[in-house]
Amino acid sequence: MAVNHFMWRGPLAQGLEWQVQPYYTDYSDACRTGGRTMRRTSILVLLCATLLLAVLQVGHAAAQMPESDMVIVANLQGVLNPMSERYLERVLKLAVQADAAAVVLVLDTPGGPEGTMRAMVQSLLDAPLPVLVYVAPDGARASSAGMFVLLAAHVASMAPGTHVGAAHPVALGVQANELAMAKITRDAEALAQSIASVRGRNLEWPALAVRSSVSLIAAEARQAGVIDLVSPSVDALLAAVDGRSVTVGGRVVTLHTADAQERLVPMRWDEQLIHSITHPDIAYLLLTVGTLLLLVELAEPGLGVGGGGAAVAFILAFIALGSLPLNWAGAALLLVAATMLVVALLSDANPVVTGSAIIPFVLGSLILYNPPGQLGQPLVHVSPWLIGTMAVLLGGVVFLVLRAVLRATTLPPQSGAERLVGMAGVALSALDPEGAVRVGSARWSARVPGRPVAAGTKVRVVAVEGIHLVVVEDTHSGG
Repeated sequence: MAVNHFMWRGPLAQGLEWQVQPYYTDYSDACRTGGRTMRRTSILVLLCATLLLAVLQVGHAAAQMPESDMVIVANLQGVLNPMSERYLERVLKLAVQADAAAVVLVLDTPGGPEGTMRAMVQSLLDAPLPVLVYVAPDGARASSAGMFVLLAAHVASMAPGTHVGAAHPVALGVQANELAMAKITRDAEALAQSIASVRGRNLEWPALAVRSSVSLIAAEARQAGVIDLVSPSVDALLAAVDGRSVTVGGRVVTLHTADAQERLVPMRWDEQLIHSITHPDIAYLLLTVGTLLLLVELAEPGLGVGGGGAAVAFILAFIALGSLPLNWAGAALLLVAATMLVVALLSDANPVVTGSAIIPFVLGSLILYNPPGQLGQPLVHVSPWLIGTMAVLLGGVVFLVLRAVLRATTLPPQSGAERLVGMAGVALSALDPEGAVRVGSARWSARVPGRPVAAGTKVRVVAVEGIHLVVVEDTHSGG
């Protein structure tokens, strides 16, 4: 180092050397220590910068990706009812929890009660994520209440061969006056137009569908601006709406559904059970089966299988009828028929009464349901084949029960001493006129109305008087 050129000699130099050398030695150590510190600091800064760049890059990549690559698919078929409303709410909550990109509601319905329809429309309008309502499969419909549900979707689509409309309200169970019907119709028109306005759809046709009960097929609905797309399948629908922007909760959301994974969320067993019984034929079948089981229970008293089954059937039937446009005149005729059958059963009436009860039963079955009874109510009726089958079955069951009851009245008593009438026995002692006899395996006090009977003689019971059997000599026993 350069300091060696200035190293002094001699004692003084030696002393200086002793003094200077430690100075330069300390400086070299400090330099080495400082260099190591600077190197460590540089490495730390470099690592932090690298980590920061990585975070920024990941954040940028995440910003370019869709929020989720999953779409929830739900199927809703049949008459809309409170269980349909709960199912829709559950699907929406599950979609939010799963951070799904959208919900696809596959719809096929003839309609439903106004309360259920309004609740479902409100859920769709306030949905926290995009909801695509798809009327499918081919031949499906979105009638009455279904039209309002379809209009409330962020994206409304229909499969080819489907139709929408026929949403005119009619008085439920009674004949409404002209003023009342005008108010109901105007209210329905306003609701349909308000939903269409929120979703930016045709305002005139929904009002016409309510006012004149008109319908459109899928292609016509697309041309009229009632729906957004006509799609042959759910996959085609997801591919078609990819990149489309919709307004959800006041914010614009871009759909990324082309490569989304579809996750089907079916109804739970309890939801499916309650939803299934709202089918008009099933509700009617439950009502009729409940009546049959009630008649069986009355024929054989005691809360057994018949009584318990009738209670369950009636409860399920009443739950189902609450979601259907019930005609009270039809229900009254069914009640008359059931009353006549019960009276015939309890009074051992002849088959003519039973046959007469079938007439109000069939008439009540034919008019059990109304055409659309109120806003959104579906057009439903009971299958004529089912009515005929149940009428024959009901008549047959009642006839068999009455036959069994009448046969039971002609049988000899099955309990008490009276059951011994006609049975053979043997005299244990002389009967003059009273004595003891053995009938079956028991000893009985007996008497004879005529001449005495010797012990050991075979006898036959002809009557019971108080605690005595009345017997006569059995001349047909060969003894």
